[in-house]
Amino acid sequence: MTGVALAEELLLLAYDDESGKATGSRIGLDLGMAAGVLVELALAGRVAYDNGSIVVSDPAPTGNPITDEVLGRMAGDGPLPPASWVQRLRHGLRDRILAGLVGRGVVRDVDETALGHIHVHRYPAVDATVETEIRGRLAVALTGEQVPDERTAALAALVAASRMEPSLGLSGAALADAHRRLAEIAGGAGFTGEVSLEESTVRPSVALVIEALASAIDAALGARR
Repeated sequence: MTGVALAEELLLLAYDDESGKATGSRIGLDLGMAAGVLVELALAGRVAYDNGSIVVSDPAPTGNPITDEVLGRMAGDGPLPPASWVQRLRHGLRDRILAGLVGRGVVRDVDETALGHIHVHRYPAVDATVETEIRGRLAVALTGEQVPDERTAALAALVAASRMEPSLGLSGAALADAHRRLAEIAGGAGFTGEVSLEESTVRPSVALVIEALASAIDAALGARR
């Protein structure tokens, strides 16, 4: 596994570096991060999509505390549909991912008090190079000049499924173009059924998991406005 997990990448894209506040849909981000943990396990060869459910194919630990806890939970609970897993995993996941990023010095926890007794937490960036690298990979992918690697294609698909395009800092025609390009990346990677798994730019086992999770997120969020 890499140093920054997909769920962490989604969270960093969604939080403003200076204000430390989340932007966009809270439920969209939470569902996307839950899916990100599952995709991470698929990339590591630990889970697969089979007969309508996500199943554990290899229970060996990955070395990441969050993904390993989820892997153990999945092994104990047995196969479940993607929609069930993203709903089960999203609760409390954001706080755990934020705590991990704080512990590694990527963001800091600013605890403020509102109305004299309500604690409000902000998470401004400490090490902005992490998010810069993430945005750089997505920017290159959006140009269409080269085929994105497996992890970047997965991230692009999750951004699109979670409807996080506004977090890319785009608006108007540029935002519409980004949505189109993210959809193209997902299609070329075999995440949407537009190409065969044999033609996919990622492993078929990973493409199946992402396609199923993207559909689950889309159904949970309802019709696009």
